[in-house]
Amino acid sequence: MSRTLLMAAALFAAATLSAKELKVLMIGNSFSQSVLSYLPRIVKAEKKHNLLLAQMMIGGCTLNRHIAELKKAEDDPNYKPYGTNYQKRRRVNLPEMIKAEKWDIVTIQQGSHESWNKEKFQPAANELIAYIRKNAPQAEIVVHQTWSYRNSDGRISGPKPGWGFDQKGMYDRLTANYTDLAKEHKLRVIPVGKAVQLFREKTPVKYTPPTAEEKKNLVCPDLPKRAGDVVGNDWWAKDRKTGEMVLKTDSIHLNNDGNYLQGCVWYGFLFGEDPASIQFVPRNIGNKQAALLRTCASEALKTFPQVKK
Repeated sequence: MSRTLLMAAALFAAATLSAKELKVLMIGNSFSQSVLSYLPRIVKAEKKHNLLLAQMMIGGCTLNRHIAELKKAEDDPNYKPYGTNYQKRRRVNLPEMIKAEKWDIVTIQQGSHESWNKEKFQPAANELIAYIRKNAPQAEIVVHQTWSYRNSDGRISGPKPGWGFDQKGMYDRLTANYTDLAKEHKLRVIPVGKAVQLFREKTPVKYTPPTAEEKKNLVCPDLPKRAGDVVGNDWWAKDRKTGEMVLKTDSIHLNNDGNYLQGCVWYGFLFGEDPASIQFVPRNIGNKQAALLRTCASEALKTFPQVKK
């Protein structure tokens, strides 16, 4: 064999050895469901790694509810409260899913509306971690850091926010809670919340909620300005009673740009890659915006303090 061929074979072998094949189970809610929007597409487009990504989802599901649903499923194996994307199944429970594969990673997270409240984490978090470690001892348990809401949400905006603090206050609280949980159990954190916050700091256009007058003057299909945040969506829907189109607002979930940002953070975290080098760009995100999102994902991974095992 020629020297050129030997070198090519060596490079191929090195690339093969560095490639990862991961099986990841997400025990979550809609804040993890959005990972499915772009992460599988990024993995496929980058052509470096393989990923089996399975979701267990109940909308708004908290740690306390995960434990309550687990106990019900242990009493009745036919009780299947979670929606899933796994093997074309429609409904599943935790006992069957934890044994369905030899998972490399299992992710957990708090329901976003309780993420800021430290008192809502325990004892459910400890119970869930103990269950995973007992039934999937080979799996690394990872904490998925969620994010603070858009500053149009009444719970964190206005002169008298419902929760008594603003957007940054929510971020600081949820970050402290996830970090404390990670430290207690020596777990790594996927810092999506930090990446969202970095985008808010770096984007040249800052999101400003529309005034009541501006919203009143909107006519379908016109929408309020969304630029400046990766959280939040607005859309028109027909009112069932009046038959008229009304403006709907979601101030807590990631929008399309946010889904891409989340996918970049997860890709970098799972495979040890720098998200800044990702080549895949969705058709509905401009190159400059995509580059900023990747930069935020990269910086979040490099700067978020991880627990040393």
